[in-house]
Amino acid sequence: MSARLSVGGQGARTGPLMSDALTAGQLFDSHHERLKLTWLAGREGADTAISFPPRDAPDQKLVDYLNPGRPHPIQLIGRSEHRYLSSLDATMRKSWLTSIFHTRPAMLILTDGLEAGTELVEMAEATMTPLLATPLEELRVMEYLQYQLEGLAADSEILHGVFLEVLGIGVLLTGLSGAGKSELALELINRGHRLIADDAAQFSCRSPGVIIGNCPQLLRDFLEVRGLGILNIRAMFGDNALLSSKRLRLIISLDVSSEKFSDESTRLDGGHQLRNIQGVEIPQLTVPVAPGRNLAVIIEAAVRNHLLTRSGYNAADDFIERQKRFMAGQKP
Repeated sequence: MSARLSVGGQGARTGPLMSDALTAGQLFDSHHERLKLTWLAGREGADTAISFPPRDAPDQKLVDYLNPGRPHPIQLIGRSEHRYLSSLDATMRKSWLTSIFHTRPAMLILTDGLEAGTELVEMAEATMTPLLATPLEELRVMEYLQYQLEGLAADSEILHGVFLEVLGIGVLLTGLSGAGKSELALELINRGHRLIADDAAQFSCRSPGVIIGNCPQLLRDFLEVRGLGILNIRAMFGDNALLSSKRLRLIISLDVSSEKFSDESTRLDGGHQLRNIQGVEIPQLTVPVAPGRNLAVIIEAAVRNHLLTRSGYNAADDFIERQKRFMAGQKP
C-alpha cells in the first residue's frame, strides 16, 4: 500500500461526531444486533435524519418516552405507554397517535417484546416513520441509546496510532510512521488482547475526566501491517478480537531514537509524563524500540505496572526506600 487509510491527522479536531447527519437507517445498521432490533414499518424513512438537540438546550433529549407534548427525535413505547394506548377508545387512540406522528419523530421503538397494533403500523407506514421493535426492556434501551448517542454529539479528536484494550484497559500506541505500531498491535491481538482502532482513533470526553475512544466507521475491523497490507481482524481472529470503544487510560509512545534514553534520570521511573487530551491528563510512557526487544511483553509489563501505580504502589519509590534503609544499616 502506498498510503495508509486515514480519516484525520495527528490531533485532528473533528467537532461533533455527527458532522455527517446520522440517519435512522444508519442507527439501525450500527445497533440492531446489540439491541435485537427488528423493523416493523416505515422502511422508506430509513434516510430520515436524526436531529441532535442544541448544546445550549440540555432539557431537550434525543431519546425519551413516547410523548406528543414533548416530541423527541427517538421515542420509546414501553409497557406504560403501551398500556395507556390500549386503554383509549378507538377515536381517542387514533387522535393521540395522529398527534405523535404529526411531530415527525425520526424513529419509534417498541420495547419489552410488545406487539404493535394495526393503527400504529399503518400510521408509521403512511408517514414513512421508522417503527422498530425489540424484546429488551425500555430502560435498558434508553440507557444504551443515550450513552451511544451522547458520544456522537460530543466534540472529538482524532489521534494517530493504534488503540487497543490490553489487560482490560484502553491503551493508545503512538509513534512516528515506521515505528512498528501495527506489527506490535498484531502481536498483542495474537496474545489475546483486542483491537479498537488502527491508524486514526477517535476520542471524545463523555463525562468529566473520562476520555472514550472508538474507531471511525470506515476503518472498523481493519489493521494495516507493512508487507501484508490491509488485514480484516474480525475475519481472521473472530469477534472477540475487537472492541467497539474503551476508556483511554494509558498512552505508550514508541521511540526509535536512543537519545531520549541516554539520560540516567529516566532509568528509575521510565520517563513517565502526562498528555492533555481534551482537558484530561492521560499518563504517557515512552518505550524505546530496538532490535531484539520483545515489545509485546514490554507493553503488557507497562500496563501491569500502570495498574499497580493506580492502586497506590510505585516500584521506583519502593526501590529508593529500600536503598535508603540499606544505607542506613537496616535490612533491605
